[in-house]
Amino acid sequence: MRKFNIRKVLDGLTAGSSSASQQQQQQQHPSGNREPEIQETLQSEHFQLCKTVRHGFPYQPSALAFDPVQKILAVGTQTGALRLFGRPGVECYCQHESGAAVIQLQFLINEGALVSALADDTLHLWNLRQKRPAILHSLKFCRERVTFCHLPFQSKWLYVGTERGNIHIVNVESFTLSGYVIMWNKAIELSSKSHPGPVVHISDNPMDEGKLLIGFESGTVVLWDLKSKKADYRYTYDEAIHSVAWHHEGKQFICSHSDGTLTIWNVRSPAKPVQTITPHGKQLKDGKKPEPCKPILKVEFKTTRSGEPFIILSGGLSYDTVGRRPCLTVMHGKSTAVLEMDYSIVDFLTLCETPYPNDFQEPYAVVVLLEKDLVLIDLAQNGYPIFENPYPLSIHESPVTCCEYFADCPVDLIPALYSVGARQKRQGYSKKEWPINGGNWGLGAQSYPEIIITGHADGSVKFWDASAITLQVLYKLKTSKVFEKSRNKDDRPNTDIVDEDPYAIQIISWCPESRMLCIAGVSAHVIIYRFSKQEVITEVIPMLEVRLLYEINDVESPEGEQPPPVPTPVGGSNPQPIPPQSHPSTSSSSSDGLRDNVPCLKVKNSPLKQSPGYQTELVIQLVWVGGEPPQQITSLAVNSSYGLVVFGNCNGIAMVDYLQKAVLLNLGTIELYGSNDPYRREPRSPRKSRQPSGAGLCDISEGTVVPEDRCKSPTSAKMSRKLSLPTDLKPDLDVKDNSFSRSRSSSVTSIDKESREAISALHFCETFTRKADLSPSPCLWVGTTLGTVLVIALNLPPGGEQRLLQPVIVSPSGTILRLKGAILRMAFLDTTGCLVPPAFEPWREHNVPEEKDEKEKSKKRRPVSVSPSSSQEISENQYAVICSEKQAKVISLPTQNCAYKQNITETSFVLRGDIVALSNSICLACFCANGHIMTFSLPSLRPLLDVYYLPLTNMRIARTFCFTNNGQALYLVSPTEIQRLTYSQETCENLQEMLGELFTPVETPEAPNRGFFKGLFGGGAQSLDREELFGESSSGKASRSLAQHIPGPGGIEGVKGAASGVVGELARARLALDERGQKLGDLEERTAAMLSSADSFSKHAHEMMLKYKDKKWYQF
Repeated sequence: MRKFNIRKVLDGLTAGSSSASQQQQQQQHPSGNREPEIQETLQSEHFQLCKTVRHGFPYQPSALAFDPVQKILAVGTQTGALRLFGRPGVECYCQHESGAAVIQLQFLINEGALVSALADDTLHLWNLRQKRPAILHSLKFCRERVTFCHLPFQSKWLYVGTERGNIHIVNVESFTLSGYVIMWNKAIELSSKSHPGPVVHISDNPMDEGKLLIGFESGTVVLWDLKSKKADYRYTYDEAIHSVAWHHEGKQFICSHSDGTLTIWNVRSPAKPVQTITPHGKQLKDGKKPEPCKPILKVEFKTTRSGEPFIILSGGLSYDTVGRRPCLTVMHGKSTAVLEMDYSIVDFLTLCETPYPNDFQEPYAVVVLLEKDLVLIDLAQNGYPIFENPYPLSIHESPVTCCEYFADCPVDLIPALYSVGARQKRQGYSKKEWPINGGNWGLGAQSYPEIIITGHADGSVKFWDASAITLQVLYKLKTSKVFEKSRNKDDRPNTDIVDEDPYAIQIISWCPESRMLCIAGVSAHVIIYRFSKQEVITEVIPMLEVRLLYEINDVESPEGEQPPPVPTPVGGSNPQPIPPQSHPSTSSSSSDGLRDNVPCLKVKNSPLKQSPGYQTELVIQLVWVGGEPPQQITSLAVNSSYGLVVFGNCNGIAMVDYLQKAVLLNLGTIELYGSNDPYRREPRSPRKSRQPSGAGLCDISEGTVVPEDRCKSPTSAKMSRKLSLPTDLKPDLDVKDNSFSRSRSSSVTSIDKESREAISALHFCETFTRKADLSPSPCLWVGTTLGTVLVIALNLPPGGEQRLLQPVIVSPSGTILRLKGAILRMAFLDTTGCLVPPAFEPWREHNVPEEKDEKEKSKKRRPVSVSPSSSQEISENQYAVICSEKQAKVISLPTQNCAYKQNITETSFVLRGDIVALSNSICLACFCANGHIMTFSLPSLRPLLDVYYLPLTNMRIARTFCFTNNGQALYLVSPTEIQRLTYSQETCENLQEMLGELFTPVETPEAPNRGFFKGLFGGGAQSLDREELFGESSSGKASRSLAQHIPGPGGIEGVKGAASGVVGELARARLALDERGQKLGDLEERTAAMLSSADSFSKHAHEMMLKYKDKKWYQF
């Protein structure tokens, strides 16, 4: 937000002389119908909304595939999403429209295409040769359920197994069914009296493509001869089969079963298995069968030239290992390694040097897809270490509770955070490079630094480098380190207002220029952090306890806790209201035995070693009051220039001087008004008539939600986590029609709502506090959930040593402004319409003793404001921009006249509003609960963009949605993924260049040398002409009612991709010529021409195949 237009500043200087006449004009037109003096540059054409990238672990993964030549990994999910990963920084997200679960993925190896099979019995062919992959063809099975697919390497015929036990064959070029079908009854004939169950496995013999191995769930395996259309062998075992794998020589295969056994079969000996292994079964002494174990869900059989083969399996643990974590077992010769995983295994794949199934496999790694993680194991190193994962898949390591996004940060920030974060890295990873390294990076057109900060349920805060549509973790801060951990469940006297996650982060306030960080946690605690590159040991953690009261009843109020209307100046030596106890007693109670003056968490009283990075400056905790737990914090702001932090909840507001470690202000919300209170409020104590705090008035603001209804007995009052909705919002979430809204009356009269007016927005600034002011001065603007804005004046001592000795004087100014709906965000513009950022102190290293001349400088150091207006005449006016849940107002200062007003929404409410910089100008960006994203010009609040984007379907979106500069925004789209989007037309246009490419032209490795005798006597991979077997001429047409072909929306680029897989370079050259000629025609003609040219190339390929019969089509 530091960018401003120099030309505008110069214009503002020349306009300075006319400011007096402007003010006269303003007073003449208090209604706000003045002519605008500020030239606004932003227009509707500057705005366009589109998704950019999705980061994080694919939520609820269900399928895995790998292209060993292109080195691309694909992951499918239960919600129909498809995520593709190449080299670090090359990622892609696609979505199947139906949203059905992905059950299997198959790459067309080195072709730049992928087949997905979904739970709704559809198959889709994706073209990966374009930056945003698209579906070329789809096939919907109408009478059969798809259970398993297999696509042999360099074949265009896809085998599809079904629940009924039949196998259909699909041509992946035309996505049509062949008339060739393997029926289950023909496959098993009389070998079994009952139905063999669904097809769970299909693969061809690595040495003979004419032989197809079919595994049925019941335990029957059939070796089918494709030419003679009959079964060669049938292998039966009395346990259900989960998976099957070949030895590369094609003489043996291995099956995994539901009783935890592996059976190895010789192809020519169907009577019984050569070997039966129970990897995790206890061997009984008298030769009896081992005890049954859990099912082995998958097995892979991989050979090496020099040494024993690898047998790798998931599952199969014995039933008595209760509580044991899921395991991957690697059997290599006589050694068996059991690798424990953190989450259950969804699927795994062994990465091998060759794509050919009939060659030594030479496995080098295993990629394991877990429920919430992706792990890559190095098979070549002793102990099987894992590779360090370069993808940003750890967003959800602990659930994300809040999020902030900063674009255009100071350039030195990312290197500084990276250098302290580099020391936090774990050791013991594989020394090799990450092997999934396909694709190419896009051209990063954006050069400005971007940082995302995520707050988590375990109290951790993560800083991410988000520049140029990538994401990389920089640094992790654990805020819970300053608190005592409870050793056992009985020892939990202080954290018991929160059921779980007592350290969860609710609000993050960060000043990028000064690097000051402030967090508010769920246990009503605030921690202020300073950034340092030096390690320090803090002997005593500085802390303050604040007693924020709601009641205004003098009888109930404990003595001395009722602050006067204007707080008296407070020195650092005697802070108010609580003296600085380094560590107060943990259990203090009032006269009637109720818990009182006790914080929710206990700060450590031992010295704390603080590593380079963010170091604790001060811990502030709200305390219990007469049996009442402290209310959660709803708003937070920190200012490095003033040395102040302020926070509020539905009881009131507290301001702390973190340099002097003193409480400056501690007022109930009602007391902020003084005699100007617009409501008739009854003095009451929360002990006498307690009412719920959550019923719709504590609002979703600044990414926070206030706790649910808390009308429980005072002794067992548990504070619910703020990750839930206010109670009146909950019923609406189950409604499917996306009309998520709530009615809120702007004229609130209920005593409950008035009494619980919460602080919802806070903003430090240097502006006009009262109408009569002649010059701007430091102040704090406070917004409440009832739509009131109040101004508190700050009188700061001089800089240097005086700042630490003299008190900061804080006094309510009497200025009150009103809006409809809870206040969400405030900002200030100078007379030219440029943003006036809050003053800040530039970052410097605090843990190094200052030189004498440095000390002299710091004495003179005053708060730095980068406002262009600071160089102008002091009499010039400013504008306050205030955004509430319902409307936005631009108020002219110091006159306090409403210059512009915009009602943002009548039926819904704004969840997030941000004042952001875009194209050398600024605008107000809003996200509404009804799913609309809107932007307004400043200062005139002209609507510039209004797009229906997504409805608020859960609180996660409300809690994490945020806008930032340069047209960027993000939110948590699932518990594990961040979705980034842009509302800038320029970024939308440049996006194609910025995206990485998944497909890169790579030579397919040479086929293995078959040797003289094998070539002479046949038996190799070229012995089958699938075209002849499965083509229409020999097998006839498939039944039309069996499956329906649906052309995909892949477009011209898609046809190009498919055609290039048919006849290689010839087709590509022809298509390039076609494209050049077609640019003059319209889109429909182009599409039709491309489709027909692809068709003709396909026929041309067929002719060439027939011409060179002993060559294969892919060898041209």
